[in-house]
Amino acid sequence: MIEIGLVRHFPTDWNAAGKLQGRRDIPLSAEARIDLARHSLPQAWRGRPVVASPLSRARETAAWLADGPVRLEERLQEVDFGLWEGRTAEALRTDPAMDYRPIEAWGWAFAPPGGESVQDLALRLRSVLAEIETPSVLVTHRGVIRCILALATGWTYRGPAPFRIKRASLHPVSLSAQGAPIAIAPPIKLDRGAA
Repeated sequence: MIEIGLVRHFPTDWNAAGKLQGRRDIPLSAEARIDLARHSLPQAWRGRPVVASPLSRARETAAWLADGPVRLEERLQEVDFGLWEGRTAEALRTDPAMDYRPIEAWGWAFAPPGGESVQDLALRLRSVLAEIETPSVLVTHRGVIRCILALATGWTYRGPAPFRIKRASLHPVSLSAQGAPIAIAPPIKLDRGAA
């Protein structure tokens, strides 16, 4: 069994505005960079290999947290929200052509118009996880973390999720020998130092 730690990127201006980012390469906000500079990985997780989504918000978060070089991995990019990207949930609710629904009503096969289903996301994530050979930290996106935690807990994207994804936290996940997520542990807050 191998343990990995999942870290969500720090916020962007689009996060603050409630816009769906998906594959859009939106950088960290100025405030997030200041906050990120005050954080580090929990002591027990330092020195482990860090793998990140190539989108700048994840890549920059990883660079701040890693003790060494960061390996970029295309398959860790956020789920593709298609035509929903750049729009808020509120705006999407009022546009019947967008077939907007909250994540708890997706199921595995639903995909936003022009976007990617959770099933497709899970397929690419399973291939990444199967290649992990040592305990590692993955810096990625909320949708990616949600999918890995869903695989580990059996959540089907129907009804409330049995977990919470927290900012400035590391979410431990145990992988089987074949790289399948099989268990989660409570999130661990990132260490916070002086400004």
